Amino acid sequence: MNDLLPQAYLLGLIALLGVAAIVVARQILRVRQDELAMARLGGNDKAGGTPRDVSTLYELASVQLRKRLYAEAQVNLKQALKLADAENAPAEARALMENALGFTLAAQNNYAAAVRHYRAALRAKADYPVAINNLAFALEKQSKPDEARTLYERVLQLEATNKTARKRLSILERRSGQEAGGKAS
Repeated sequence: MNDLLPQAYLLGLIALLGVAAIVVARQILRVRQDELAMARLGGNDKAGGTPRDVSTLYELASVQLRKRLYAEAQVNLKQALKLADAENAPAEARALMENALGFTLAAQNNYAAAVRHYRAALRAKADYPVAINNLAFALEKQSKPDEARTLYERVLQLEATNKTARKRLSILERRSGQEAGGKAS
């Protein structure tokens, strides 16, 4: 009976360490995959290298975004958009790139420029819920809650189960309720 508590403690500790080891191993593999992808795509190429195609630039920028290399991703996305214009890329591809560029700019707190790119993404593909969510968030950051609320409602019309839009909309409604309550007092 006295041995039960130390054994349970040790088993719990071993289980906790096992879970921690798995989480750390997965993170190491993910980082390693990103590093290999950057090397394969030419992300470490200082000389400018050979001309790239649109999909390679977009893929490289995606890896850079995961690694939070926003300035580098911004450069690659702008190059990809220029190439996409020259190649008459499909509207959906353009929407993806414009949205990613907007995200890159928003991550650098440049919300005005991010809004321009999110709007460009929506011109390319009007029913793109991710871009609408991102645009609404950027407008929130610019203190335009009414426009943001309208956009979140639009997302919910497109995807009734969109968790991001639901969460942000409830936050906006809570804020507006607090402001109304604060003004009435």
